[in-house]
Amino acid sequence: MGKIFYIMGKSASGKDTVYKRILNDFPSLQKIILYATRPIREGERDGEEYHFITENEMNKLKQTGKIIEIRTYHTISGPWSYATVDDGTTDLTKKNYLVIGTLESYEKVRAYYGTEHVMPIYITVDDGTRMERAILREKSQHKPNYAELCRRYLADEKDFAPANLKRLGITFSYDNDDLEKCIHQIENDMNLCYTK
Repeated sequence: MGKIFYIMGKSASGKDTVYKRILNDFPSLQKIILYATRPIREGERDGEEYHFITENEMNKLKQTGKIIEIRTYHTISGPWSYATVDDGTTDLTKKNYLVIGTLESYEKVRAYYGTEHVMPIYITVDDGTRMERAILREKSQHKPNYAELCRRYLADEKDFAPANLKRLGITFSYDNDDLEKCIHQIENDMNLCYTK
């Protein structure tokens, strides 16, 4: 049976970079792409980072019972929803998958597909480094939104509180202060899962 390798971590911990490297190094891995109602950022492409949809389209997915989990954030720019959708593209009898999400979404996906099929990959980095990375990323946007950056930063402290990690049995993290070392460690652990 297949595995879902579930990347999560606080904002600006390097999840996207880790995700892209793992996809490159494991070409047989399939992507589970989340659905989002937030505006597309510069450099993003629809169907790559997210399926960017409208609030009405998200409501239709709810009505048809296809949503596995959904989170709505009340941002400085209004409500943004992110959802994992059972859109018929995930088949654990044949393939392995990679996805990025939150601790909350990990919990619901694990409940939906089964604990034995979902491997958590919790990325961490020093808070000061995270803040520097987040500011640099925001500066590169056409219209930087520093207030939203701060909201996300503070929300992460609550979402990834030690009690929440412990409740879900996440006792190990991958330190991303050194990207190459982090990738090497993750891929070694993934290879162990492949051989089970």
